[in-house]
Amino acid sequence: MFKVSEIITTPPTEFSSELQRKVYETFASLDIPFERVDTDPGLTMEDCQHIDEKIGVRIVKTVFLCNRQQTEFYLYVTTDDKPFVTRDFCGALGIPRVSFAPADKLMELTGVLVGATTILSAILPSCGKVHLVMDRSVAESELFACTDGTATCFVKIKTEDLLGKYIPASGNTITLI
Repeated sequence: MFKVSEIITTPPTEFSSELQRKVYETFASLDIPFERVDTDPGLTMEDCQHIDEKIGVRIVKTVFLCNRQQTEFYLYVTTDDKPFVTRDFCGALGIPRVSFAPADKLMELTGVLVGATTILSAILPSCGKVHLVMDRSVAESELFACTDGTATCFVKIKTEDLLGKYIPASGNTITLI
């Protein structure tokens, strides 16, 4: 049985990473209300369905990509049911072919392990080198849910708070495709 806690509206009492701490500090400083659930590691689509049911919105899919030379990096947020098609992604951005970036670059630039990839990494200075890209359908939804930088905690916030407060506070911009 996959464990999902009841809805929690306060930060964790202990943080698992610097990113997780910064996420909740940023929510507080920007007055962004959130709901979260603590879970077993949510690594599969089936795990995320259990989380979706409890939190009341579908968890987004976030992938970390790079060019062949590993000099350009992209954090792409899309819906969990939309297949990733390299040709479409690259065509929308007018860039050469990309592939999944290595796990060590994921940690170095976004502060997370595989399975915890999140747009909330934008708040880290090291993520300033990463292009933030979001599927337009995600940007148009009322609510947004993703990991808080760990594979065992998922947060829900208003999409307008993410795009109108959180991302601008990070100093980054986001491209909608």
